[in-house]
Amino acid sequence: MELFSKIVGWLWGLPLIIMMTVTGLYFTIGSGFFQFSKFGHIMKKTFGSIMGKEKDEGGEGLLSSFEAISVAIGGSVGVANIGGVATAVAVGGPGAIFWMWLSALLGMILKMTEVSLAVYYRNKDENGIPFGGPTFYMEKGLGEERGIKIWPVLAVIFGAGIFSTFFLTLQNYTVSEAIGNTFGISLITVSVVYVICTYLIISGGIPSLGKAAAKIVPFMCLFYIIGGLIIIFKNITVLPQALGMIIKGAFTGTAAVGGFAGMGAMQALKLGMARAVYSNEAGWGTSPMIHATAKVEHPVKQGLWGAFEVFIDTIVVCTITALVVIMTGQWSTGLDGATLALTAFEVGLGRFGRIVVAFSIFLLGLSTTTGWYAYYEVVLRHLFKNRPDIKDNILKVYRWVYPIPGMLLVIMAVTSGLPGAAVWLFGDFTSAIPTFANVITIMILSPTFFKLVKDYKARYLGIGKVDPHFAVFYEDGKKKASK
Repeated sequence: MELFSKIVGWLWGLPLIIMMTVTGLYFTIGSGFFQFSKFGHIMKKTFGSIMGKEKDEGGEGLLSSFEAISVAIGGSVGVANIGGVATAVAVGGPGAIFWMWLSALLGMILKMTEVSLAVYYRNKDENGIPFGGPTFYMEKGLGEERGIKIWPVLAVIFGAGIFSTFFLTLQNYTVSEAIGNTFGISLITVSVVYVICTYLIISGGIPSLGKAAAKIVPFMCLFYIIGGLIIIFKNITVLPQALGMIIKGAFTGTAAVGGFAGMGAMQALKLGMARAVYSNEAGWGTSPMIHATAKVEHPVKQGLWGAFEVFIDTIVVCTITALVVIMTGQWSTGLDGATLALTAFEVGLGRFGRIVVAFSIFLLGLSTTTGWYAYYEVVLRHLFKNRPDIKDNILKVYRWVYPIPGMLLVIMAVTSGLPGAAVWLFGDFTSAIPTFANVITIMILSPTFFKLVKDYKARYLGIGKVDPHFAVFYEDGKKKASK
């Protein structure tokens, strides 16, 4: 574990932090600070659509924009928002949250970029159903459009990184830890029940995921947010002190207090950014794979949902977890992971608070596990796109095997006594590898994204003139060029 910790520390060292920050600033400036200057427009077209104030025009696709964002938020708003954030504060101190916020603000435009590109470069299968994602825009954007012959190398690195999470998955473990510790049930028993629930949801494939997520995700987010806000308002006098600890700790580190050993500013920065990426998945290239199936008439329209996804995930849900952990004073007790979050909510709301978090973690974990099922399926569909007979058989086997590794990790953790912080090292490892490949790719494809943003502003915001010859989808552009 010591060697593995050093490897993760290197992966999440200055190179990746600088790359994520520079890339985020590049797209922020290049898009005209879109996530800030057009924040109201983003909320109107996303949250306003959820509330029924904005009509979702739609287009060709497998899922509605709301179903797609529900699966995507379900995939990103998961156990990392509770157990992961709690661990970041317990290990890196309150200052880690500041860097998590900064990463999220830049992550909004990164997620908007990768989602827009995924929709723009998406491809239809033999049944006319659109699928897309990083491997698709690597092949089309890098290979076909720009003639970069080494695109398969990036695709393999990305795919290998994504599929490493197939074996090193944290959702089942965190759910089992939360439910088992709350109700005194064996973690392995909870894990088996969790696997059964997963099978029930994924049995119908991606369409059934969309319908299930559209019902579960809004409820689970609201349930958790209300519980957290009650604790924050009960301790409102402590809020200024908590915010001060977050700001100060980000730049000076945090001294030893209680069971907290003390940590420097660099560790806070690394943990904050690592947890933000693992939580909201901006730059990771995961949720664009489900966004690409959305019924939408312009890539940037779905990109707005990507920005909204990061905002809800990190700025709202993760912040609530962090403030509850800090304001209840539990962050320095020496606890970490889901146990720390459960204890903080129990201190704030009594036994009921612990039950709220345990139930929330179950739903959050389940939505993440089932959401990630869709991501793996998209990668497999691309890998076997020219062999539909093999593809169908692979997908059938995959559907039955998918939930098993998570249960095996629980069994390993129980029998070997791995602490929560050690298990979360696996999460940091699996998020770093595909992020490298994906961020490099979207940087190369940035001119395409900026053209899409320019076209979107002209068509829907009245900024500039619409180019009648501009194709808003890559395949449409190819058809026009061949005529």
